[in-house]
Formats: sequence, structure tokens, C-alpha cells
Amino acid sequence: MQILQVQNLCKTYGKSAVKVDALKQVSFSLDKGEFCAVVGESGSGKSTLLNLIGALDLPTSGDILIDGHNLFSMSEEERTIFRRRNIGFVFQSFQLVEELNVEQNIIFPLLLDYRKPDPDALEEILSLLGLQDRRRHLPNQLSGGQKQRVAIGRALITGPKLILADEPTGNLDSRNSLEVLDLLLRCSRKFQQTILMITHNNSLAASADRVLRVSDGCLTEPGESTEKGGGFRDEKLS
Repeated sequence: MQILQVQNLCKTYGKSAVKVDALKQVSFSLDKGEFCAVVGESGSGKSTLLNLIGALDLPTSGDILIDGHNLFSMSEEERTIFRRRNIGFVFQSFQLVEELNVEQNIIFPLLLDYRKPDPDALEEILSLLGLQDRRRHLPNQLSGGQKQRVAIGRALITGPKLILADEPTGNLDSRNSLEVLDLLLRCSRKFQQTILMITHNNSLAASADRVLRVSDGCLTEPGESTEKGGGFRDEKLS
């Protein structure tokens, strides 16, 4: 079952002499439960791709469908509601609410949507992330790794169709980076959760089910030339 479909996606900034093609005819899809890593250097277009898939920006052309729903055929209000209910985010900088404790930060997306948290689902997530004894702690009482676990819990609590992880280990040391990656993998398996992770770390990316590479706005198989302009294949990793 396909959860994400990206079709001929283009994003252009500026015009004429200052025109920049950030993405060029990008197409790919993700099935339910897949954990996919997108790698690329700074400025390659991978963050632009994530922002478009997360409905945080609009493409110049092309379509993105999540669970069959075309993001850009919706009104801005419809898209905001759809994003809140169907897309979870894990950011490099954690983006926790400093005045809220661990439990409150995790359920915050539900409260924004005027939904009542399921106590059993919350306990399952706290247990999976090893945060049961930290539930009353504020963010300033947590380590970097613990903060990112809270961010993962916040992304999971709504039961989203897709989780987007933007350099989720970028602010962590090696040990915590491996722990966060392991948690993302476990969440993908346990909840059949589709995850798209942006990273510049090839070693971390190798643990994903699939690895895609963005270079000069084109999505390609690692090692494949981008001269074909928008060509796409994906690499299955054993």
C-alpha cells in the first residue's frame, strides 16, 4: 500500500539570471511501513524536498499524494488540518515547548487539534522511548538524546500516515545518534510507521530500508549520474 507518492516535483526560486532550480522533476513513492533515508550535501535540495512533502511550502509544479490525498489540491486551511493529523515531524533542533513537561509535549499535537489523548497509547509510547520516569521533567532537565525521544513521541502520538525526520541526529553525539536511529527503526517496525529521514550521514542512512540521494535538485540512486536530469531509481539495502 503506497502512503506517499511524489510526482514530477519541481521547485524554482527566483527568475532569469537569479533563477535556481532547487528540485527537478523528482518522482518516487513509499509504501506503508517503509523507512527511507534521503542523503545529500548541504544545498542539494533535500530540505526543500522535505518541506514540500510536509506541506510547509508549495511546489512550482508537480504533485504530492499522502494516502491518496493530493496536498496541493486542498485549500490552505484544509492542508493545515491534514498536515496536523497525518504528518509527524522530528526536527534536528527538537522544537519542544520549554514550559511543558515530557508528557505534555508529546500530547501537544492532539491538544492543538482538540482531541483527547488515549492514555494507553501514551503509555505505550513512553515505554517504547524509555521516558516513563521522565514524564514530569521539563526540556531543560533532559539530555539531547532524551529531548529527541520526546520529539519522536510527539510525532507518533497522532498516528500519522507519514513521519518526516529532518537531520534527527544532527545535534547529538555518536552514541545518542545510534540510539535515536534505533528508536526510529523500532517505531517503523512496531507501528508499521512510514518514515522519511533526511540526513547527510551515509553511515546512518545505510540502516534504512531504502536510500535515495539528492544532488543538484535531482533524485538518483547513489552513484548514478545526475546528468539525465531528474532520473530516479532507488537502492534496496540488505
